Amino acid sequence: MTSPDRQTPDPQDESKDLFFEEVATLAERMIAAHGRDFAMGTLVLAARFIAEKKDFSTAGAQAGSPASGLSS
Repeated sequence: MTSPDRQTPDPQDESKDLFFEEVATLAERMIAAHGRDFAMGTLVLAARFIAEKKDFSTAGAQAGSPASGLSS
């Protein structure tokens, strides 16, 4: 994102924009394949993993289990 007074975009802003586009594309694919509830639940669970500093390598197993915490 560039401000009106800047000619060249900040490399960090460009990087963030690219990641946002990737997340948006992934979310659209998840919605198309499994619906909005699945997409939202997955993204919320990912946010919880980030906030709690959990290891994403175990995320798949935990997300599929009843104890994943999505219903709490």
